[in-house]
Amino acid sequence: MSVLRVLIAAGRSHRCFGSRRLGNVLDKLPKRLQPQGKRLLQEIFLAATKKDAVKAVEGFAQEFGGKYPKAVECLVNDEDELLTYFYYPAEHWVHLRTTNPIESTFSTVRLRSRVMRGVGSRTAGLAMTFKLLQAASGHWRKLNGNQLLPLVRAGVKFIDGKQQERKLKLINNQPEKKPVKRSAA
Repeated sequence: MSVLRVLIAAGRSHRCFGSRRLGNVLDKLPKRLQPQGKRLLQEIFLAATKKDAVKAVEGFAQEFGGKYPKAVECLVNDEDELLTYFYYPAEHWVHLRTTNPIESTFSTVRLRSRVMRGVGSRTAGLAMTFKLLQAASGHWRKLNGNQLLPLVRAGVKFIDGKQQERKLKLINNQPEKKPVKRSAA
């Protein structure tokens, strides 16, 4: 993870809100409270806006913070990274909330490399991995909202899944014009 942060330092860091993260929080609650905890965590996960999600996190903290501070700490420590998906198009949220696409893609590679008990050379391993991923890619489906990817890559801001319009600085109801530099002749 640290190498990834260095490579894309300008990007936002994101944590999967999938079963492992939910499980880590729920494991810190007694069995009898886990269904209630799961329901509250799902309210965070399925919130329509970041404001609603933060409110749901506060509700979880208020409900369990007194008796089970480790469960609340586990959730609150990663709150910003868990809620990063609100800064992307809403169509992408279903993909960003989980790491399942990544895990299922590499499960094919993992399965084959275990069966072979080592692939010999590094080159042979890379070739096998490439061919396995290439074959698996035939079954992948497109990302929801894939037409929005160029906007995301260009740095267009999204808040709560909605594209934000750029605000122009207006002077006398006209966009500000940059001064033209004139050389002394």
